[in-house]
Amino acid sequence: MSALLYTLGVVAFVLAILLSIGLHEFGHLVPAKKFGCKVPQWFIGFGPTVWSKQIGDTEYGVKAIPLGGYVKIVGMLPPGAEDLVEETTYDEDGEPVHRVRRSNTGLFTQLISDARAAEWEYVKQHDTDRLFYRLAWWKKVIVMAGGPMVNIAIAFGLFAVLFATYGNPRDEVVEPVVAAVPACVVPVEEQGRACTADDPPTPAKEAGIRAGDEILSFNGTPFRDWDSFQSQIRANADGDAVIEVQRGDERLTLTTNTTVTLRQTSIEDRTLTEVGFLGVQPETRFETGGLLYTAEQMETMTVETVQALGQLPVKVYEVGRAIVGLQERDPESPVSIVGGGRFAGEAAASEAFPLTEKVVTLLFLIASFNFFIGMFNFVPLLPLDGGHIAGALYEGLKRGIARLLGRPDPGHVDVAKLLPVAYVVGLAMLVMGVVLIVADIVVPLRLS
Repeated sequence: MSALLYTLGVVAFVLAILLSIGLHEFGHLVPAKKFGCKVPQWFIGFGPTVWSKQIGDTEYGVKAIPLGGYVKIVGMLPPGAEDLVEETTYDEDGEPVHRVRRSNTGLFTQLISDARAAEWEYVKQHDTDRLFYRLAWWKKVIVMAGGPMVNIAIAFGLFAVLFATYGNPRDEVVEPVVAAVPACVVPVEEQGRACTADDPPTPAKEAGIRAGDEILSFNGTPFRDWDSFQSQIRANADGDAVIEVQRGDERLTLTTNTTVTLRQTSIEDRTLTEVGFLGVQPETRFETGGLLYTAEQMETMTVETVQALGQLPVKVYEVGRAIVGLQERDPESPVSIVGGGRFAGEAAASEAFPLTEKVVTLLFLIASFNFFIGMFNFVPLLPLDGGHIAGALYEGLKRGIARLLGRPDPGHVDVAKLLPVAYVVGLAMLVMGVVLIVADIVVPLRLS
């Protein structure tokens, strides 16, 4: 059963991400068609075509390698000047077919020339007014931003439902109520094992603190929040401890002595330090909220994601070192779709997770991946959508300045000149993707 549930979790996650990619491409296709562009292809995946259907002038389909998707919008690059046309023939429909002269003056110039030639293959005589590069700059921004905005909208919708019903695991609220009192003091390196006869009882157990007690004060200091309460305990070493609690209708004063034991300084800092220890676990809950709360949380996520994107090359380099055994893999390191699928499979197969937790974990994974895909595509570098958006904004700025100064219209921005950057960025993305996929197989992260 576990193997079956694991497989179902992986399949559900992969299908959800592929659906998200398809919707991303629809985010480009719908406004492109609305603005009159010619869109001959919409595909999920790459490689050989598994299935396709022609609807109007667009072929919709699925390809064999499910690692992305694309939508072909004719005229993304200006085809080049008419004097680049070396030969014109006509196809069976009587449409002109142009053969564009290839440049032989250098590698990058050749690449740009080849890319322009590929654009001409789709351009028919009556398509002149249906080319993407001829759109107004603001229409280009809408078309290119449509894809990543769909992913962000999916993420927002999923997060909104989860935050309103289940709560936000990133926003944990600690209540001043005791959830559990461990029976004994277990060394930190042996956490999780059962108590033995040699283990001393926890001070809280000796004091008679029970689950459900509401903590009112510690050594005369009123309870403010769990962090300050914990700091007081740690600073108390092995001193006297007077704890005032509310138990039902009774207000009780319980006394004991905290004990000294090794504990982590914090969640982030794993350094072990001798501190005072009482032995109480608080009740916790996840903060809930509506659309405004979700928007505020996603604003924080946006800042964190931008920072993470800036550190991505370094993080992937560290993952590469982990692959060859030069260092441990950071639990906070990025993962590929393979790692995401593994998380989904582990959650689905885990006996510790009830059905609700399995579904919630899967939805959080899907929402998080969609948010990252959307944000990543806004990076202002070709071949990402953000690169085309940056080019369109630059075109709008140039034309606006020219109008203000009474100068001639400078025309369309030729993003083809940035193709060398696109090839370098594309290669870097491919390398990073391969490194993360290999790492998720060789040194995978676990859900817990």
